[in-house]
Amino acid sequence: MPILNVIDRSGQRRTVEGASGLSVMEVIRENGFDDLLALCGGCCSCATCHVHIAPQWLTKLPPISGDEQDLLDSASDRAPTSRLSCQIPFSDALDGLTLTIAAAD
Repeated sequence: MPILNVIDRSGQRRTVEGASGLSVMEVIRENGFDDLLALCGGCCSCATCHVHIAPQWLTKLPPISGDEQDLLDSASDRAPTSRLSCQIPFSDALDGLTLTIAAAD
């Protein structure tokens, strides 16, 4: 099972496992991270699953959609490494992905 390295809002880093086929958001939530609200449940209609991806992983992710771009544009903690974790399918190709949960809006 691939692993995901998550840095929470307090700066604590935890390595968790996740099943391929879930979204990164689902892997984070299933592993008990309360920092990530994901209020829309993965429908790409809010930005409460906003994360910052470690730069070396950005090219391994699917392209950002227009809807995701628009939602991130409204986020106060937007950065070049910002993504919505609900829009990233987790797979063996992302084994070792490192991200930081973005500050709350």
